[in-house]
Amino acid sequence: MATSLQTPVAPPSTEPSLLPTKLTRARPLFDPEIVQRATRDSFRKLNPVTLMKNPVIFVVEVGAALTTVFLVRDLVTHAAGIGFEIQIALWLWFTVLFANFAEAMAEARGKAQADTLRKTKTDSIAKRVLPKGNIETVPASRLRSGDIVIAEAGDLIPGDGEVIEGIATVDESVITGESAPVIRESGGDRSAVTGGTKVLSDHVRIRITSNPGETFLDKMIALVEGAERQKTPNEIALNILIAGLTLIFLLAVATLDPFAIYAVSSSGAGHVPTIAVLVSLLVCLIPTTIGGLLSAIGIAGMDRVMQHNVLAMSGKAVEASGDVNTLLLDKTGTITLGNRQAVEFIAFEGVTEAELADAAQLSSLADETPEGRSIVVLAKEKYGLRGREIAEHEANFIAFSAYTRMSGVDIDGRMLRKGASGAIANLVKELGGRLPANYEEISDRISRGGGTPLAVADGPRALGIIHLKDIVKGGMKERIGQLRAMGIRSVMITGDNPLTAAAIASEAGVDDFLAQATPADKLAYIRREQGEGRLVAMTGDGTNDAPALAQADVGLAMNTGTMAAKEAGNMVDLDSNPTKLIEVVAIGKQLLITRGALTTFSIANDVAKYFAIIPAMFMATYPALRRFNIMGLHTPESAVLAAVIFNALIIIALVPLALRGVKYRAVGAASLLRRNILIYGIGGIIVPFPGIWIIDQILVWLHLA
Repeated sequence: MATSLQTPVAPPSTEPSLLPTKLTRARPLFDPEIVQRATRDSFRKLNPVTLMKNPVIFVVEVGAALTTVFLVRDLVTHAAGIGFEIQIALWLWFTVLFANFAEAMAEARGKAQADTLRKTKTDSIAKRVLPKGNIETVPASRLRSGDIVIAEAGDLIPGDGEVIEGIATVDESVITGESAPVIRESGGDRSAVTGGTKVLSDHVRIRITSNPGETFLDKMIALVEGAERQKTPNEIALNILIAGLTLIFLLAVATLDPFAIYAVSSSGAGHVPTIAVLVSLLVCLIPTTIGGLLSAIGIAGMDRVMQHNVLAMSGKAVEASGDVNTLLLDKTGTITLGNRQAVEFIAFEGVTEAELADAAQLSSLADETPEGRSIVVLAKEKYGLRGREIAEHEANFIAFSAYTRMSGVDIDGRMLRKGASGAIANLVKELGGRLPANYEEISDRISRGGGTPLAVADGPRALGIIHLKDIVKGGMKERIGQLRAMGIRSVMITGDNPLTAAAIASEAGVDDFLAQATPADKLAYIRREQGEGRLVAMTGDGTNDAPALAQADVGLAMNTGTMAAKEAGNMVDLDSNPTKLIEVVAIGKQLLITRGALTTFSIANDVAKYFAIIPAMFMATYPALRRFNIMGLHTPESAVLAAVIFNALIIIALVPLALRGVKYRAVGAASLLRRNILIYGIGGIIVPFPGIWIIDQILVWLHLA
């Protein structure tokens, strides 16, 4: 529910600020604090129980441990080739650590944000209202759900709750990072308050809705840390794919040892590959790259959403946004500015526009609604009419009433009224006046054009119509066009009549609209779309939006909205900007594209590593394989070691891409597939050849192989 109060400017505080900078402030990708935390966590993640969740990297760790065991045996027996085995073992462990580092980097960014939030938690003092009306001062930690507290100017709100009485401006920068205060009032959709935010003016009575440890801030900390991140269906499917590939290559490599024994005994040439070489081959052939980066991609997707000040309850919500087919947008405040503005004075025959403007302005001087203020401004701008001193005229202002559907002023014997065209028509008739012949025609024309007719009368005399119009936000049509380019169908939801809804929908460029929508209508529409196999996203801030937010695949609740809406959605926009869902959809698609691109690259670069290791392993036994040594690698040892080193380093090289994501462009699936194949498929095949060759040259030059 829009409030009629103007947002005041908070006076500068003389106290040290207890509030943090913006929750998701931009941090350098390799911030020293984050890198240090990630490095420590990389070693903690060596726990096999932890790594079993990632089958590819678990196999690498088992291979590294097996190689280390045989290395220790060879050290004890003083076997030959110890230097080669040491290098292989080290680089296999580095591969595991680098994969852990990629995931830890993504997690560390969230933990750093959570640490910032923790600093804001203080056990403030609460003014609790006792049953008999007395007030006691208690620590906020003693409050329980259902308690009633009072918060006055300068007080920190002691816990999450709902305003049940009063109105106040609140500094919510602890949540949003934005300095502009917001208004919280009882009733409607702007009654929810968050613990830790600060009252700047007036006072409110609040009913606490959370217990200690269950506040919105506590939930934010847990979510930002990623502790509750669940794997998405696509991520699970990809895990199954790479696990299957790992199993296939494991069986293939396992058969190489008996095959090599037979080949060497038959030809009398060459030698049987060591365990270190076989493990190296396995590690290079399985999709290690995507296995090491998969978790980082998902966590980084949530982090990118948070950089837009949107709190995702799970990775599934972010990924689902990338597959959205239908987007439901509320008209008021989302597609339009939210407040109707006066754009035109239409005078009836025998009345000048200046006379109409003067009466309209007089009847609106005490009207603090956005519509009333816009009438005063339009009269001033168009006819030079300025607010006049009317105290000496003993004016009696009539406030707007839902029963009369009009407001106005009695001044100098005049009865000036403005209101709904039907209400003013009835008033004129009751006072013995007659309506102009074009009264209904003008009202209907404005309504058909998507506007709202507001009639003005001076007693029994109808003066004219004020044209109020919902102003579509600048650039909205272009943004809707972006959605269409993404393959997303946009639907405007409004409580307006179909004529008004159709006009606004046409101006905004949406694909469809749902007029005179009730909560049941929204829910039924979403279920119908889902029943036809589509994924649906919607925004909402009111209790009446809660059922639809819960039903939608992606429900973006406004932080300024009710607790019911925030609990129902699977994302919360801390800035309360409903059009933010467009950015969320783009981030979801970016997550899917990044995962697909790196999967393509990972599988493709295995081909190059295959051509590096297989010829090197068997060209002594089968000289014909030398022709496949297309890179001219020096020795079997240098080839194997170069491939293993490249396999480890490529994970680190791709960490920035996994964290930032592949740049999203609104193109079709076919174009996207071509780009993936051309850039990441062909690139995945080409890049390892020069990479492995350069490492091979360095190893030989340093006499390491």
